[in-house]
Amino acid sequence: MPPSNPPSEPAPIDRLRAIMAALRTPETGCPWDLEQTFATIAPYTVEEAYEVADAIERGDLSDLKEELGDLLFQVVFHSQMAQDQGVFDFDDVAAAISDKMIRRHPHVFGDEGYRTSAEQTEAWEVIKAQERATKGAVVSLLDNVPVGLPALTRATKLSKRAATVGFVWPTVQKVVEKLHEEVAELEHEIAAGDLEKARQELGDVLFVVANIARTLDIEPEDALRSTNAKFARRFRFIEAALAERGKTPDQSDLEEMDALWDAAKAAEKAAG
Repeated sequence: MPPSNPPSEPAPIDRLRAIMAALRTPETGCPWDLEQTFATIAPYTVEEAYEVADAIERGDLSDLKEELGDLLFQVVFHSQMAQDQGVFDFDDVAAAISDKMIRRHPHVFGDEGYRTSAEQTEAWEVIKAQERATKGAVVSLLDNVPVGLPALTRATKLSKRAATVGFVWPTVQKVVEKLHEEVAELEHEIAAGDLEKARQELGDVLFVVANIARTLDIEPEDALRSTNAKFARRFRFIEAALAERGKTPDQSDLEEMDALWDAAKAAEKAAG
């Protein structure tokens, strides 16, 4: 009698889905997982996406693998909750994104051809607009720009959507002029001591900054994330330099710390 073949291991994605299903099985599953809803899990999904971005920013590919797994688990979690409600499952999610990618890349999966990446980007926006139209009940061009996005990212997407119909400053110089105008209005409200109006004007300043980012094809969250890292790096330089002097930042003053900040900048420049 020939030996029987050993049972094959399930594909990793099938194993993950089975684990998720077990966690959500009534009576035998995990009480915490069973209590969750789309709304309660959503913050974790956003957090995991940021941790993926952080691993990329740090260039830690080992950590990136782990963080991508955490993010994938979020997709599986939401899909399982939907399956529990009889709405859709993971296969439906995978099928939907596959259909969308094929539909949005007619130059790869069809007969369309684009000469430049700019033409492709323009066509991409046209296809997305057609998709929104087929969903019906679209009242505004700005519909379906998620409210839950980081504010700077949403501002960029809102201005990009408006730009598709010509509601856009003609040059980046004009946007910068608008920035100066908004900063002047902010300064006026600060001088007047009206903090509520200053808050509103600050929002206007940030929105114009997002427009500059869109005009220059820069992702503002990436730019700010890079600056945050630079600030943290230079401030740690200050802390280390003060420690060598037997001091802490609260024992220093702005003049000394500002001089060390300049030294940090010079060191970075020298290092290339």
